[in-house]
Amino acid sequence: MNQIPSASGFFANPVLEAVDRACQMIPPAWPLSATVAVNPFLGHAEETLPIVAARMERIGGPHPLMPRAWYRDRLASGEIEDGDIGIALGDLGLDSRMNASSVKAAAGVERDPVGPLATVADILSAERGFDFPVLVEERLSIWAQGYFDEGQAMWRPARLANAFASWREFATHDLVPELVGLKGFCRKAQGAPASTADAVIAALGKLGVSETAAESYCHQLLLRLRGWAQAARLPGWLAEQKGERDETLYGFLAAYLQFEKACLDLASPRSREKWAGILRAHAAPLVVSDDILVDCVLQTSVEVASRRNLARTLSTNTLKPAGKPTEIKAFFCIDVRSEVFRRALECVSPCIETGGFAGFFGIGSSHHRFASDVPEHRLPVLLPPAVSTTASTRENQLPDTNARIARRARRALDRFKAAAVSSFAYVEAAGLGYALRLARGALRQEDSTVAEPAPYLNADLSTKITMASGILQAMSMTQDFPPLILLIGHGAQVVNNPFASALHCGACGGHAGDVNARVLAGILNEAEVRQGLVVMGITIPQETVFVAGLHDTTSDQVTLFEDFAKGLTPQISQARCWLDQASALARVERAARLPGASNAASLTVRGKDWSELRPEWGLAGCAAFIAAPRSRTRGLALEGRSFLHDYDWRKDDGFKVLELIMTAPVVVASWISLQYFGSSVAPDMYGSGNKMLHNVAGGIGVLEGNSGPLRTGLPWQSVHDGERLVHDPVRLCVLVAAPIDAITTILERHTGVRALFDNAWLSLVALDDLGRPTSRYIRDLRWGAL
Repeated sequence: MNQIPSASGFFANPVLEAVDRACQMIPPAWPLSATVAVNPFLGHAEETLPIVAARMERIGGPHPLMPRAWYRDRLASGEIEDGDIGIALGDLGLDSRMNASSVKAAAGVERDPVGPLATVADILSAERGFDFPVLVEERLSIWAQGYFDEGQAMWRPARLANAFASWREFATHDLVPELVGLKGFCRKAQGAPASTADAVIAALGKLGVSETAAESYCHQLLLRLRGWAQAARLPGWLAEQKGERDETLYGFLAAYLQFEKACLDLASPRSREKWAGILRAHAAPLVVSDDILVDCVLQTSVEVASRRNLARTLSTNTLKPAGKPTEIKAFFCIDVRSEVFRRALECVSPCIETGGFAGFFGIGSSHHRFASDVPEHRLPVLLPPAVSTTASTRENQLPDTNARIARRARRALDRFKAAAVSSFAYVEAAGLGYALRLARGALRQEDSTVAEPAPYLNADLSTKITMASGILQAMSMTQDFPPLILLIGHGAQVVNNPFASALHCGACGGHAGDVNARVLAGILNEAEVRQGLVVMGITIPQETVFVAGLHDTTSDQVTLFEDFAKGLTPQISQARCWLDQASALARVERAARLPGASNAASLTVRGKDWSELRPEWGLAGCAAFIAAPRSRTRGLALEGRSFLHDYDWRKDDGFKVLELIMTAPVVVASWISLQYFGSSVAPDMYGSGNKMLHNVAGGIGVLEGNSGPLRTGLPWQSVHDGERLVHDPVRLCVLVAAPIDAITTILERHTGVRALFDNAWLSLVALDDLGRPTSRYIRDLRWGAL
């Protein structure tokens, strides 16, 4: 275990307190088996964008803002108006220093590139002519691939007391550093203190790093580790959710410091003098340059313009009265990809009404798939599992014997192919026999996955009734139940894509949403549960049936699971007909955006093509989160850019549902939005690079090439079509149809969520009863004009 006993034990030293602050700035990264979007600025929620930009420019290189040319194009097209710039200046407190004319003049001048401060390895490289930083990244990467391996490697480093102990054992036998010039490195590694804390203190002391310089310098080293630091941060982040601590990331930092210390031992007096100057720069307060301020004004102006255009669209809604009685209510995930399909489905028939809810459908489960002992946490990573679910073992629910055998064989073969020792042997043994599989993939004829048997919830009746009541209230669905209610999760069928789980449901922890939808349908169809709900004031008519489904976002096809559909043949047939028509409409809209989509029909097989770099756009384009009744947005072309969460504050006693929405779905959406933002504005820092160069490392992430730091964030092909960005990098605008006083009270109670709005990582707008934007949140619990 890598547990830190207590703050008084590890962080009693002021220097280590500074080290801890640096570690807290690193966001976690989940393995490829359950990739979820992570806000790369998670550790900077208490800071504003100008401060973060100045910090990154000093220690990381590029700051997280677009090139000036990008902003100039928007000024030239009229997308950014003078009024937008004026609002941005006011929001940033710069209206006394700049005006629209001066900002536009500054935008016409290219900013001078600013390089990051050098590390000791950088300085020694300049002195000796050898790339020591690459050496450090390579050796740490090779060790980390084995240390974090998720089942791909046939050999792993020793799992000792903690990460640093494991690295010391590895480093004492790794001769590469010695061979390229770091004489005595194995001996020095062996002689480092056994305690992670002592190793960090000793190395920083040797390097002359003061308490005031430690935070900035250690943050810089962790940024150099890229995804390895984020993978090391994950166990610490998970431990903190349980009130514990973990020192894995500190162990990585301690290892990096051993290399820096070894480089300093070889440095000349002149290089040591240069290093002393760099330490003084690390210790100096951050200074936000005028260039950064101008860019922040331009970025905020783009976001003001985006918000203005959305407000104009929402204000056009006439709230037409419903036509025919609702025959089908279909609930989808709030995911922006669902917005296109929901709009298409409602166009098919006036008898259909759609709703939006977090895609895990309130079932926060740890799920065991059929014939698997590996738990899958199918809920937002911000929440702990509350229940467990299991694939049914009833005979009539099991896949046929041949399918089970084929699945097991395929899993065994995939593992054999991925293993470092056997991968080459596999190619040689398979030879031309594998050519048929490749040809089939090239012709887009890959076999689809075998459907899982129906899942069931491991819970007693009382728990089921309590869950059902809470979920129905959160869905604003406590009355007027139509005969058929669809609960449709989503997933993405893609092949040859290490980031496949990232295209699944983020609210389901990077898994498809079919399990959660089927479990909820099962609960709500139980007669005993419905009887218990009557006591709680919710009466579901006997004729109402809940049916689960799965929306494949690469093909826009919907599969319905008829676990509880007996006797509903006509209704199910009609539902399938309407869903198929909506699928065709949605594909037409999406095909116009996807490069290489010859026609709408081609999208049905795009996810099965192993050579396709862009099977879909995922959540690219996400710009808004709207919590309001569907009547406020129905019929509006929101272009697949908005998360849509059904919410009716008049049915929300004590605003408990609103509090849940703002502290869970809104935060998850912010992680998604800011990951797309970071991967677009600074792809080298926050993105995972070129898909065509990716190599899977240990099953936990990808390398761009065959070594170096782990890459996290989105591949360039996920935000760029080869000619232009397809994701407008704007921070998410949250629009809520609720009284301002209620929203303010929730922000006052949840300081972490409030910080996201106070520091403009998110913007917040209140909607009136007609769905029209009325006021926007400024900061410090204050509201102002839109």
